[in-house]
Formats: sequence, structure tokens, C-alpha cells
Amino acid sequence: MNIFRFAGDMTHLISILVLLLKIYATKSCSGISRKTQELYALVFLARYVDIFTEFISVYNTIMKIVFIASTLAIVWCMRGHRVVRRSYDKELDTFRHYFLIAASLVLALLVHEKFTFQEILWAFSIYLEAVAILPQLVLLQRSGNVDNLTGQYVFFLGAYRGLYILNWIYRYFTEPHFSRWIACVSGLVQTALYADFFYYYFLSWKNNAKLKLPA
Repeated sequence: MNIFRFAGDMTHLISILVLLLKIYATKSCSGISRKTQELYALVFLARYVDIFTEFISVYNTIMKIVFIASTLAIVWCMRGHRVVRRSYDKELDTFRHYFLIAASLVLALLVHEKFTFQEILWAFSIYLEAVAILPQLVLLQRSGNVDNLTGQYVFFLGAYRGLYILNWIYRYFTEPHFSRWIACVSGLVQTALYADFFYYYFLSWKNNAKLKLPA
């Protein structure tokens, strides 16, 4: 494992911990898209279906379990926790995420590296992850003001994807048979979706002001 992948994994983990901290400390999920969290839960369940059939390393297995369990826990809190679910911005979280699921599935069936059940699920998870942040970004634009912990969550989530691009570049030059082009292209698309958020995030940081996104 190279330093870029490890840093990406840790940054991804930090983003989830920040979100859990927000929910636990404030007993609120205001500003958080439940639809995005459900999409990420589907991403991890599809991608890590091999957890029961393939062992790579203890680190790999632990990370898979952590990402699945933590994301499902967030979805449960937003759906089942009596106090937390009252703060859910249902009127703002209206992105039709089912279209993203359907489009990702069709694309996975058409564009994949191998026509096997596991590879189709892997491609589906990659395509879906690339666009899973869209409901969250739309919600933040509609709400305008972004609280600190929510902003930190989205920032670390975007940073994770940026670090993974560096990981793919590193692997391309150091691993002769590296050919995960689907992940590379999808990762670039996903990172591009964060561009507007990052612009306003760094602008607010530079001016020491509250993060605001234009509607």
C-alpha cells in the first residue's frame, strides 16, 4: 500500500467520524442528505460483497467492515433515532437519487472490465460513488449556510477522492499491470463535482467567514 492510498483511507474515515460526531454531539442531522448516506451504504455493500469470500489483509477487512457498519449506523440514526430524525431536512433533500442508482446499474452492465457478478457489482459501486455526493451538494446549495461540522465532512470526503487520484497515478507508474481505468475516470468525475464546494470552502477559510453556498 502506498502513502496516497493510506492517506485517502484515513481521510475518508475522518469524514465519517466527523459526521458521526455531528450527529452524536448535536443530536441533529440538519444539513445532511439522507439520500447521499443511503447511496454510500449501497456503494459499500455492493463493493465489499467479497468480504466473505476473499481475504487480502487484516487492514483491508477491518476497513471494509468499518465503512459498511458506520454508514449503516448513520442511515439508521437518520431514519430510526427519534430525536435525530426530527431534524432531517426532508423538504430540502428532494434529489431523485433513484435515477442515479438506475443509471449506475445500466452503465455497469454496459461498461465493465469483466462480465462477472462481482465485477458488475464493483463497477456499479464505482459509478454510483462518483455521483453519490450530488444529493448532499444540492441540499447544501438550497440551505445556503453550512454549519462547521457539515462543511468539514464534505471537505474531507472530497479530499479523500483527491488523494485516491494521486494513488492511481502512483500505481500507474509503479505497477506494470495496473488497469483500473473505470475507477480513474469515475474518480475524476467525482472530484470535479466538488470543485464548486472547494472554491467556496477555501474562500470562507481565507476570509475567516461562515461557509455559504450560492443557491
